[in-house]
Amino acid sequence: MQSVDRAVTVLELLARNGEVGITEIAGELGVHKSTASRLVSVLESRGLVEQLGERGKYAIGFGIVRLAGAATERLDLSRIGQSYCDSLATELGETVNIAIRDYDVAINISQARGTASVTAHNWVGQRTPLHATSSGKVLLSHAPREDQDRILARKLEQYTEQTVIAARQQRKDFEFIVRDGYATSYEEFEIGLNAAAVAVYDHEGNVVAALSASGPTYRFTRKRVREAVGYLRDAAADLSAQLGFMPSVAGE
Repeated sequence: MQSVDRAVTVLELLARNGEVGITEIAGELGVHKSTASRLVSVLESRGLVEQLGERGKYAIGFGIVRLAGAATERLDLSRIGQSYCDSLATELGETVNIAIRDYDVAINISQARGTASVTAHNWVGQRTPLHATSSGKVLLSHAPREDQDRILARKLEQYTEQTVIAARQQRKDFEFIVRDGYATSYEEFEIGLNAAAVAVYDHEGNVVAALSASGPTYRFTRKRVREAVGYLRDAAADLSAQLGFMPSVAGE
């Protein structure tokens, strides 16, 4: 943890002062110059800092811009997407969420509860499995093949009797999800909970999120789930357009 703390200190120092030499970095950290040099070399190899000329001072690298851009994109998606969640929740009367993939899990970043919702569960910030939720299935079905292989190579957790844990069946489901444009979860994550989700695209045509609706099985029946997919698709298309997605361009 000490090395992580030192790395953050270096980045904060560079952000504050603009350009800093090894001597100043070592002084800030209270370590020998050789130790500071090794730490900066690691940060430089990751593109987080860069040296300004041979044996010159160091400054924040463009790797930080990449990380900041990812964080900003998430914040923008959450902010813009909230109004869509609110509208859909009112139309459907059920809970509506936006989730993104964070490595091997889905994280809910926006939520709205409909008038018919009786649960007070807040999913925002919660991590949910990719293989057992409608949002997770959408995100995983559009993930790079190597990510799919890594996740499906594990022993998938069976949350209910309905959870699909066979890798072969998961792959078949991916084909249907990509073809049909939506995924469903009928009591696969929780008994008594059904859900449907569709993909949200960014300006480059990448799937960056999943927009879902969920509700209790006694009310959000399979028929109601299928009906909700149309509402979800329309909202996701509008949200994707807000993010700069142009289907005609992406399909070229």
